[in-house]
Amino acid sequence: MESMLNQNTTRDMTSGFIYKHIVIFSLPLLAGNIFQLLYNTVDSFVVGNYVGKEALAAIGSTTPLINTLVGFFMGISTGGGVVIAQHFGAGNIVRLKKTVHTMIAATFILGLLFTALGIAFTPFMLRLMSTPDDVFASSAEYLKIYFAGLEGLMLYNMGSGILRAVGDSKRPVYFLVLTSILNVVLDLFFVLVLKTGIAGVAYATIISEAVSAILILAVLFTSKECCKISIKELKIDLKELKKVLKVGLPGGIQMAITSFSNVFVQGYINHFGSSCMAGWASYGKIDQFAILPMQSISMASTTFVGQNFGAHKLDRVRRGVNVSLILSCAVTAILALPLMFFSRPLTALFNKDAEVIYYGSYFLRANSLFYILCCVNQIYAGSLRGLGNATVPMFIMLGSFVVFRQIYLFVITHITTAFFPVAVAYPVGWVLCSAIMTIYYLHFSKKIE
Repeated sequence: MESMLNQNTTRDMTSGFIYKHIVIFSLPLLAGNIFQLLYNTVDSFVVGNYVGKEALAAIGSTTPLINTLVGFFMGISTGGGVVIAQHFGAGNIVRLKKTVHTMIAATFILGLLFTALGIAFTPFMLRLMSTPDDVFASSAEYLKIYFAGLEGLMLYNMGSGILRAVGDSKRPVYFLVLTSILNVVLDLFFVLVLKTGIAGVAYATIISEAVSAILILAVLFTSKECCKISIKELKIDLKELKKVLKVGLPGGIQMAITSFSNVFVQGYINHFGSSCMAGWASYGKIDQFAILPMQSISMASTTFVGQNFGAHKLDRVRRGVNVSLILSCAVTAILALPLMFFSRPLTALFNKDAEVIYYGSYFLRANSLFYILCCVNQIYAGSLRGLGNATVPMFIMLGSFVVFRQIYLFVITHITTAFFPVAVAYPVGWVLCSAIMTIYYLHFSKKIE
């Protein structure tokens, strides 16, 4: 057993310098998340510059729909990672292997289901968002192709989550670097050479994601470590699945409903026209990169807390949470000011239209100084999931990001037609969520025995 826990590609975080563990584990996660975001960002860059602002608006309007299904699955995969990390920290390799095989089998089944749902409900969801006629057909085309290749994305994310749970955050990054480069090459080939427009960037994305899934599965099938999978053991263990769902289902529901609620936020944006939609899409791409450091540290804290909680090192759990919060706030604060000062040139990367630049830079300036508030709710929520408590963070985030935000938008748009109140819809939810999450975490942490 000990030999299996001490492989070079895994990381036991139950001893040693906490800052070092969090930083070293977070950096590959950050790099991996950056390259994963490059998939859709490169799509936006290519179509925004070589197809047109309508195509950029079309891709931007599909993001909430994609994130609804993907977000639900990511919550489930987080639950799997927590259970695996706890088994790893406790040295229970038998249960760990059962969880690994359960999650791969369940992922394959869910991938087929989500693909069917995504394709079937694409027209309905686009109409629900009040998608303008000039981008409706392109949005539907992009979404249907994207959902057709969803299995690759899901298998890669589950496989990389399994590796991260046992402390291996490096190999998933190597594969993302490779397939991100492949995605760029394919994007340019399909759009500039084959002239396939928005469909081309969708095909480039799903081909690249399929390659990343093949690579990560090859590692798991050929591994000599505790996370090795084999065909004959690929079955769902109900006991382990129940544990995973207990942690992952609340997170999955929270991510899915939050993403679904953004469909309605997108609807409010759509009323301002395709230039505003394109500006919102440009801001969204920059926003995704800006919050990556805090998300990567949050993911690291989930694994760190999971392993140490499994090893019953509770004081180390608390110190790890504090370290994660300090690191995420420091990095995010450093990033916020450049986003304010360079909002216009950053937006112009995606489209040179003056109206698009105006809207995109407006969104960026209105929101960037509030990013540090996200650190609080992200780190505390990630740490609570590592402790196996995902239900309360789910309700706090749903209440703040969905219920409160939708009430706020409904009320504010009936009071005024001004643009600014709509532009800061996200920060008002962040403020509420961070306040409630802090109170709950401090209360819950006192009860850990």
